[in-house]
Amino acid sequence: MSNANRYTGLVDRYRDRLPVTATTRAISLGEGNTPLIKLENIPRIIGKDVEIYVKYEGLNPTGSFKDRGMTMAVTKAVEEGSQAIICASTGNTSAAAAAYAARAGIKAFVLIPEGKIAMGKMAQAMMYGAITMQIRGNFDDGMRLVKEVADQAPVTIVNSINPYRLQGQKTAAFEIVEALGQAPDYHALPVGNAGNITAHWMGYSEQAVDPALYASNRAVYQPETHSFSGEAAIAKRPTMLGYQAAGAAPFLRGAPVDHPETVATAIRIGNPQSWNHAHAVMKESGGWFDELQDQEILEAQRLLTMYEGVFVEPASAASVGGVIRDVKNGKIPEGSVIVCTVTGNGLKDPDTAIKQCSDAVMLTIDATMNDVKCSILSNMEK
Repeated sequence: MSNANRYTGLVDRYRDRLPVTATTRAISLGEGNTPLIKLENIPRIIGKDVEIYVKYEGLNPTGSFKDRGMTMAVTKAVEEGSQAIICASTGNTSAAAAAYAARAGIKAFVLIPEGKIAMGKMAQAMMYGAITMQIRGNFDDGMRLVKEVADQAPVTIVNSINPYRLQGQKTAAFEIVEALGQAPDYHALPVGNAGNITAHWMGYSEQAVDPALYASNRAVYQPETHSFSGEAAIAKRPTMLGYQAAGAAPFLRGAPVDHPETVATAIRIGNPQSWNHAHAVMKESGGWFDELQDQEILEAQRLLTMYEGVFVEPASAASVGGVIRDVKNGKIPEGSVIVCTVTGNGLKDPDTAIKQCSDAVMLTIDATMNDVKCSILSNMEK
């Protein structure tokens, strides 16, 4: 049987744009190629003439955007001879690290904050076989420990300080440009550790170069400075927007937050590891950071689910909630094309979702045709 048309993941699809060779063994679970969904009802509800798309990263193999970076991080770790990986995590990174380590046949060690991780994510790390260490501290404590232990033990860090993570995550921008035919006017993301907003800008910048110049090495993108050396023909790039939870918003406070708190556990991070890069992205793109209260995040999650059929975890909804607010207040003008990255699947945190459904209709009836019919008709009239 021919497998010529079988999709085999990001490393194979973008091998010519990633730091791999033709013989590099790709550690893949078929990540990427996620849908770009145009919202049909929310623009009408808010009464504004804008095109809003969501890049639904919750349909990656472990349910979050982390798989894009993890396929590259683990691919390179294996290529370099590593037998174990380690990460600090609020949940999604641990799930992805554990899954790709299982795929590669190596060990995964994950540090998570005790009692501060959604159960869906905890279940993933455990089922994938990671050695899970709950620490009496937050993500930032875990990140500090991971960096310290990596100097003492034979493990490869796969948090976003690993440069190969961002190389994988930049491919989301490639897919968006391919789907739209050009970059959007605005691109909004939830911001925790800030690696993803940096990675997207890398992707848009590389995609914006004239292919002939890029292929001839006359235009070389420098990710450290977010600039090009040599000759470059830069096409359109989006204005980048980063939205944080108010209880974990170091970019809005201008300094790390010692005790971050938010219902959006995936962005409950007080000291982003990509701080400098993210600030550089905002300056170069002309974008901004902003914050949302937890209730605003939950309202956006519910709106996206009930009116568009897209179920995301709370942190993901920060990008949508921020865009809705900035479209309403005119900061984002009408006529704009906007992409929101929604980073994780709603099934990651079912407990938080269920708590919001106190008004959901749940009936207990007898198993008769008449009772079913009456229930249908009575609810059709409401």
